[in-house]
Amino acid sequence: MGRLDGRLALVTGASRGIGYAVAKRFAAEGATVICLARTIGALEELDDEINAQGAGKAVLVPLDLRRFDEIDQMAAALYQRFGKLDILVGNAADIGGGLAPIGHVDQKHFQEAVDVNITATYRLIRALDPLLRMSDTGRAMFVTDNLAHGAQPFWGVYAAGKAAMEVFVKTWAAEVERISNLRINLIDPGTVDTRLRDIAFPGEDKSKLIKPDQITDIFVELADPDCTRHGETVPAR
Repeated sequence: MGRLDGRLALVTGASRGIGYAVAKRFAAEGATVICLARTIGALEELDDEINAQGAGKAVLVPLDLRRFDEIDQMAAALYQRFGKLDILVGNAADIGGGLAPIGHVDQKHFQEAVDVNITATYRLIRALDPLLRMSDTGRAMFVTDNLAHGAQPFWGVYAAGKAAMEVFVKTWAAEVERISNLRINLIDPGTVDTRLRDIAFPGEDKSKLIKPDQITDIFVELADPDCTRHGETVPAR
């Protein structure tokens, strides 16, 4: 019996990297995992791996978080099918077309980053907060980055999105602290071998990077019904 046996979790950005590893680990711990991403082919590969584990279950949801009304539709479908949500992992992120001086970022890439990193966070909270409150022990965690706390050249659009995301999540945590059993936290994974890292640092020696499946323990800890941590920014290692 796993630590998340019988729990219902939703993971965004589940088609690769950290989201893929977390979804697979949650299933191994006994959860039914709603795997959300734009790429259906990669989601099907994840489904195959989860089935091969012989534990947990995947529910594939091909959805672009920039289609905001579809987030509301998904929440309504979850309510009709399951009546609640136990765990939310907000992992999807957009780097804004790559590293560039702020004045060189074109409007299209800027808007895409804002839509994924900021607006989608707000829409996920708005749509899924009621479902998480219907759980006896709702748990939510969003993946952040220490770049949100500085002024690193060429990272401005991405860093600003993560900073805004942190404010939303911390405010949400403060708002529910005394009125629900929800536990909401941020996770800083540090430097991890992901596609976003590939875009930012092409040609980097990946052998020196932490792999996504090496940081899943903290996600399980914060998703556990017995977890009492709340309103924190937790390092992955």
